[in-house]
Amino acid sequence: KALIIAEKPSVANDIAKALGGFTKYEDYFESDDFVISSAVGHLLEIAAPEEFDVKRGKWSFANLPVVPPYFDLRPIAKTESRLKVLQKLIKRKDINQLINACDAGREGELIFRLIAQHAKAPQAIKRLWLQSMTPAAIRDGFASLRSDADMQPLADAARCRSEADWMVGINGTRAMTAFNSKSGGFFLTTVGRVQTPTLSIVVEREELIRKFVSKDYWEVKAEFIAAAGVYEGRWFDPKFKKDVAAPDARENRLWSEAAAQSIVAACRDKKASVKEEAKPATQLAPQLFDLTSLQREANARFGFSAKNTLGLAQALYERHKVLTYPRTDAKALPEDYLDTVKQTMENLAENSSEYRPFAKQILQGDPKDPKAKAGYGWIKPNKRIFDNSKISDHFAI
Repeated sequence: KALIIAEKPSVANDIAKALGGFTKYEDYFESDDFVISSAVGHLLEIAAPEEFDVKRGKWSFANLPVVPPYFDLRPIAKTESRLKVLQKLIKRKDINQLINACDAGREGELIFRLIAQHAKAPQAIKRLWLQSMTPAAIRDGFASLRSDADMQPLADAARCRSEADWMVGINGTRAMTAFNSKSGGFFLTTVGRVQTPTLSIVVEREELIRKFVSKDYWEVKAEFIAAAGVYEGRWFDPKFKKDVAAPDARENRLWSEAAAQSIVAACRDKKASVKEEAKPATQLAPQLFDLTSLQREANARFGFSAKNTLGLAQALYERHKVLTYPRTDAKALPEDYLDTVKQTMENLAENSSEYRPFAKQILQGDPKDPKAKAGYGWIKPNKRIFDNSKISDHFAI
């Protein structure tokens, strides 16, 4: 039998449903040909071997840099039980092949490789590469499994990233801690490849806020009485141009009260002519949501924090099964997702009073469009929406 290891329990469940014929046990699914189980993200972390690790009391420049000759693997405490389940399955005598079904990307490759390394797995390895979780895409993926040799460059890149991060983190943290503790005491100063530049951006922004000096400005507004009623008008400078040297300048701001008063005096009780122009304009529909754009929209529209939006999206994905995986930086869908989008629109047209008219309009499409597929309407191949080249581990929400 082949043991399929997915990155998350929900993916293992999707694979079992797509392939069919499985019996569910507590921690895995089993059929005549396959056993399916999953990790829960990273189960192992790299660490320096015990004999090469410098203890906290000896964090000094004399003991830097820390460059161990090899790396040990250490189980992550909170997920150790899941690691034991996978080890037990790998060691089963009837398991003669491993299939890596972790997410299609560098981290998914690393999660699987570390598990196989830790368990000293002797079996041959195949790679299931999925960018779409539709049943048809899962079955197609199993029909064209990739070889272990094909995936070796990605595995090397993943391991390199992981070990380089560890080296930057441990050496940077110990160097900065030693520097800040040179006058006595122990002042832990953590450093990380992602953490440190992110903190730098926050600090720079905070410094700009603290250095900000408020400045008075004036705006001129007036009430105009017309046949259709009263409306408010606002003065602006038609010759205004943006200037990098004056970021606070706006077309309707005046920096002198005297200038504002002179405009008021020139306009008070004077007659004015008004001309209204309107012309139709078209614009592209916005792109689909990735996590950042969803958080930005939820903050602007509902005042939700980024953390709150992520929590809601995660619950909609995991508990209610109405959202795709939310931790994504992609704004496109897989090219084989047209049928899934059509099915979603049909569900909305049938079950949602709020979205019914819009879903029906999308499904109806333009009757004069020769490229429109019957029943699909506006749902058709479009690189702004369906584009495999713009997808890495996950696709748009």
